[in-house]
Amino acid sequence: MKLSDVELLMLPGWTNAGPDHWMSRWQRGIKTARRVEQADWDTPMLGDWVGRIIEGVALATRPVLLIAHSCGVSAGVHAAHKLPPGLVAGAFLVAAPDLEALDIWPATNGGFAPVPMTALPFPSVLVASSTDPACTLERSAEFASSWGSTLIEAGDAGHINTESGHGPWPDGLLRLGAFLKRLG
Repeated sequence: MKLSDVELLMLPGWTNAGPDHWMSRWQRGIKTARRVEQADWDTPMLGDWVGRIIEGVALATRPVLLIAHSCGVSAGVHAAHKLPPGLVAGAFLVAAPDLEALDIWPATNGGFAPVPMTALPFPSVLVASSTDPACTLERSAEFASSWGSTLIEAGDAGHINTESGHGPWPDGLLRLGAFLKRLG
């Protein structure tokens, strides 16, 4: 599968992804990418975020590949079983937060916790860092196992965002390409 075969549906996390974030850079550089816009990025409410993801998938004109970061991963996992079967080809999940352990995040109050621990209805990978302040690598491994995701350990990469030095994130693009190849 090639990038031109799928629509990349970008699911940023809490506060959105700024212009230098890898997700924003990918969106600008890949014609088939578009972002799911949330009405409120700062006070996330699960029902609203899931509804926007469902709408985004419904608008797709080709198979969808979910690209999610942080709280966007949580929203995507909550939405997964509510999406029409067969429309999502896979999910590339990055830096899933452990919202059950991070009670200071607004998403916790917005209904994002507990995190679903059931297999996703499509292939997925979870890229996780050993130094992510939002989730331990052990907890990421639990998520991956429950979701049926392939765990990709990114090493000492923080939260895999602009603050941790992941603006362009070329390694992420290589991993995305490998995942697309695996999808067919």
